[in-house]
This record gives sequence, C-alpha cells and structure tokens, in this order.
Amino acid sequence: MKINKILIANRGEIAVRIMRTVQQLGRQAVAVYAENDAHSWHVEMADEAYSLGDGSLKETYLDSEKIIGIALHCGADAIHPGYGFLSENPLFAESCEKNGLIFIGPDANNIRLMGNKIAARAKAVAFGLPVSQGVTGDAASLLNQADNLHFPVLVKAAAGGGGKGMRIVRSKDDLAETLASTSREALSYFGDGNVYIEQFIENPRHIEIQILADQHGNVVHLFERECSIQRRYQKIIEESPSPTLKADIRHKMGDAAVNLCKGIGYRSAGTIEFLVDAQMNFYFLEMNTRIQVEHPVSEMVTGFDLVEQQIYIAEGNVLSVQQSDIHQNGHAIECRIYAEDPSNNFMPSPGMIHYYHQPEKAHLRIDSSLCRPSEVQSFYDPMISKLVVWGETRERAICLAKSSLEKYAIHGIRTNISYLHEVLQNESYIKNDISTNFCEIQGQILLEAINEKNVATPLEAIVAGFLLHNFSYPLTELSSNIWEQIGYWRHAMGFEIRMDGVQKQVVVHKLQRDSIHFEVDGKEVHAQLKALESGQLEYKCNEQQLLAFVSLKNDGVTIVQLGIHQYMLLRLDQLDETMDHSQHQGNGNEGSLFAPMPGKVIKVHVTEGMTVKRGAVLVVVEAMKMENNIVASTTSMVDQVNIKEGDMVDTKTQLVHLKEIEG
Repeated sequence: MKINKILIANRGEIAVRIMRTVQQLGRQAVAVYAENDAHSWHVEMADEAYSLGDGSLKETYLDSEKIIGIALHCGADAIHPGYGFLSENPLFAESCEKNGLIFIGPDANNIRLMGNKIAARAKAVAFGLPVSQGVTGDAASLLNQADNLHFPVLVKAAAGGGGKGMRIVRSKDDLAETLASTSREALSYFGDGNVYIEQFIENPRHIEIQILADQHGNVVHLFERECSIQRRYQKIIEESPSPTLKADIRHKMGDAAVNLCKGIGYRSAGTIEFLVDAQMNFYFLEMNTRIQVEHPVSEMVTGFDLVEQQIYIAEGNVLSVQQSDIHQNGHAIECRIYAEDPSNNFMPSPGMIHYYHQPEKAHLRIDSSLCRPSEVQSFYDPMISKLVVWGETRERAICLAKSSLEKYAIHGIRTNISYLHEVLQNESYIKNDISTNFCEIQGQILLEAINEKNVATPLEAIVAGFLLHNFSYPLTELSSNIWEQIGYWRHAMGFEIRMDGVQKQVVVHKLQRDSIHFEVDGKEVHAQLKALESGQLEYKCNEQQLLAFVSLKNDGVTIVQLGIHQYMLLRLDQLDETMDHSQHQGNGNEGSLFAPMPGKVIKVHVTEGMTVKRGAVLVVVEAMKMENNIVASTTSMVDQVNIKEGDMVDTKTQLVHLKEIEG
C-alpha cells in the first residue's frame, strides 16, 4: 500500500526533518501542535496542521486518542512518531493499527519487548550478545541485595531512554534515595516506575549500530556511530565511523545487531547500543525501536535517507539493498545545539531568541527546530538544532564543524555552542582519548579554556563592532544614511559604555560616513564599516578584517559576537527610558528561594516551622525534562512554603522562605 498522507506525531527539529523527506517524496505532511507551539516551524511547513489544544504533555503530544482522532479526521494513511513522546509506546502503535492507520515503526510486540530494558537484556542473552552483569526486581528487593553488589553500580529505568532515568551510585548509603528518585523520574517520563541495577563499566565508550529491517525478514546495518561525548548521559557529539573500532570489532558488532533483529522479527529502523571497554569487549546496552536523534551522521556517510527507508518499509516493500551494497564514505560529526548553560552545570536556558543565524556551507547540514527568532519553552527538551558535517577525513570534519559553529549565532539565551567548539579542539578529543566520562574529566579544563579565549579577544575589536553598529543601527528604519542625518563631528566626544558588567571610557575623535576613529583603554582605534546586513557586520579594525554578528535586545543592550564568543555592551548615555534601572536593595528577599527556570513542582519535602540543615532538598521542580533540587544553603527554619505539588512556577515565584538559625 502506498502511503500518501502522513501525520507526524511530534514537534521541533525531528518533525521538521521528517516533513522534509515526506514532502520530497511527494506525500502530504500533517502537523499536530500544542497551542504554545502554534507558531512553530513544523506547523508552518506542514501541508495541514491541527491543534492539540492547551495543557500538559499528557493532554497534547502524549494524548494518543486525540492524535489518532486527528489522523482519521484529516484522512491520513500513516503516523510517524519521530523520537520521544509516543515513539516507543506499544499501546499507541496498537491503537494505530486498530484504527486502520500504518504506524511507521516496528510492531507493538517488538516495542514492548525491547522497550523494557530487563526483557531486552534477556533477549540479547538468548541470541548470543554479551551483556554486563545486572540485578532486577522492585526497589525493596534491590535494597535487600545491596550487600551483594559491587559499587559503583548504575541504577536505570526499565523503560528508560534518551539518557533519562540513569544514575551512578558509588555507595550503599546512597542506594535507597537513588532508587526512589530514579523510579519517580521513570514514572514521570515513561509511565513505568520499574528500575534495575547493572554493573557500572568505568570509562566505557558508547557505540551503536544503525539497522534497517523490512517485513520480509531482511536486515542490514548501516555501520556504527560513536556517541561517547555525553553530559548527564545525554549525547552531545556523535560521529561515524567510530575512530575507535578496528575492522574485526566493527564486523562483529554489526553481525550481533543484525542477528538480534532477525531473532526477534524486527521491522523498520532501529539502533542497537553497546558499551565498549578498554580491551574492546562490547556489551549490549539497549535497543531503541525508533529513529535516533543522531541518525544524520549515518545518512552522511552511507548516503541513505533513513526516514525515506522507514516509509518504504512501512508500505511493505522489500529492502532495496543488501549488506554488501552499503559502505562508509568519509567521516561525519554531529553537534547538538542545546539551550543550556555549560558554566552552570548545563542548566537549561529557556527564553526568547531575538536573533538567529545559521551557517551555510558545502557538506554542512543543520536540522533545526526554528528558522527565525523564536521562544525556547521550558515545557520541552532544550535541544534547538543539530549541526552535522561531512569530511573526507575525521580531521577535515572536525575543522568544518569548528568553522561552522563560529558562524552560528543564537542571541538572547545561553547555548552550548562555545562548549561544543572547545570539545572539538580539545587534544584528548582530537587524539580519540575519550569515554562517556569525557565531559566529567575534561569539564573544568573546557570551561577554563572558553573563559580564557573569551577574555583574550581584543577589546578594541569588540568595541569597534559595537560602535559601528550603534551609529549605523537606525539605517534599518531610515531610507537615508544615518551619517548624513547626524552630520560629522569635528570635535572629540566622550561617553561610557558597559561591557559584560565592566565600565569603559570611549572617546570618539572622528566620525565619518563609514568609519570611526576612537580611543578605548588608551588604545587608538580606526574602524571602517564594510557592510551591515541582517545582523552581519563586516568591518576593519586597525586594518584587521572582521565579521561579527550584532543584535539589539529589547532592553537596549547590544550583543556583539566575534567567533563563538558573545559580549554584551551598552552606551550609558543612551539608557532606554522604558527600562527599570533601580537597584532593588533591602527588599526583604534574603532567605527567599526561587526556581532556576519555569517549571512544575513535583515534590515538596518541607512544611512551615521545620528546621533544615545545609544541603537539604526542600523542593523539586521539573523543567525541560530535568529535575532541579532546591536546597538550603545553611541551617535554617522554614518560615513560609508558598507552593504545593503540581503547581506551575516561574523564576519570580517565591517557593520557600527561610530564616537562618544563628549559631
């Protein structure tokens, strides 16, 4: 059966990416959206779009009945679930089939079987795959076996995935609390609170095999992806081929993945994930019965469109290739762009992006959730886009990835772009001396290197870009040249600017039609404007040719980006009259605790009148698929508790007020 209309039961970059292939194949793409996503790119791209209404995820993107109802209403033939949300929900796959809709993915039995990590391990053993040692059972039975465990161990959600529901436990004393929190997180994200414990392999590599399987028993693999660069078990850089594997191990892992899929009668795209130790022993980790976030790197080196293959398989077609037809060509690297602050433990950074520019180069692909300034909301995963490059060699791919990140501008929120850039030039990464602990081991070194390079950027280059933009900015709203509007000064003028919180004195000696001669920090600077279009400022600073991305925030602050580094500048003689510049001192906020970002209160551990010790967890706020513990900074008495479980809070909501206990 040919599929003519496909509803994409997802949002963000994966919905956009699926739609691109659907429309290239001449099929119709249908979007669904929560009301807070009404202006999203995937809605704009779709041939048809239908609202899921307001409400929580359970009431929108996780409401299978509502989504199937829309599919039937619009005459869709099939539903593609993308990744996350309902993609590995066997009940959703069954419901699609019962309603005469093709589920573009595996059948419900395989989703159910391989979605449970305990059952999946058992199947892996049955088909000869090596697995690490593990212990299963409910929380009580796992605690009873604590004396027999060799720490450290890894506590995992049985239905987990995507780095969620995983925690290392290094001491028996921490096991009970970790089991409870992991179970709670698993129930929230996956609807299944069961957990298990497995052997923790020190400094492993994370390598996965991409497979394709049709409905006729044919299975092939598209080789491997190295996914060892992770933070909090979430992959941030992936590459193919793995620089780690030798040909014989690559062959064995590929065969193991194919054998498992043949053994369980799998169909569609899927991924078999392995941990690899220092001796190149590999252990089955899990199977993901869906398209993966990092699938583009496999596409880049093999030439296959995996979404296209999923659609053909769902139509009942036989795979058009055999294993001998598939080859790895060159090297691909993917960098995941997240709205997060690496300097603050990768805390998500939702908010309004007021300026967005993505690079365009040969052998560069960007799968993005947006194409213009947009809001990154706290309700969803913080990933903005994926930057994927291809090179003839790993070295060339690394160079292209670095230069592309330098031309990626996202202003208004924190992102991990500078962190990714620093990883790519880290000596250990270049030498492939990596493991899943790379970010933990190298984290402080990476952050210090970012800061050193940020400080090392010449002050005069930053200020020159700021002043050229500052004097030229009204050009965007005036038909004539602003230099002609204001005239050319004959005498020096002086004013103060604030750059990243530090005040600097600027003296302008000469201002001409397209140039400025000024002094800052005792340095004479000649800056010449070459071009200013769509926030891209081309200019010369003391004869050095530069390109900056410059934008103006609503509060009057100008962001100047040189390379990957951003600087915030403000002319103090041009304060925006709409801004509140008062200093809120002595406002009684001492002892007040607030959420680090908008989210939902999922646990309140304290009541008014309680005494709490330093470090005690008072409230747990869930935001952007992450639990945030609000803790006491000192021994205190709980004066006020202003929220309850289930409340939605923002960063201005006072959660708890504490009174310090003297002595």
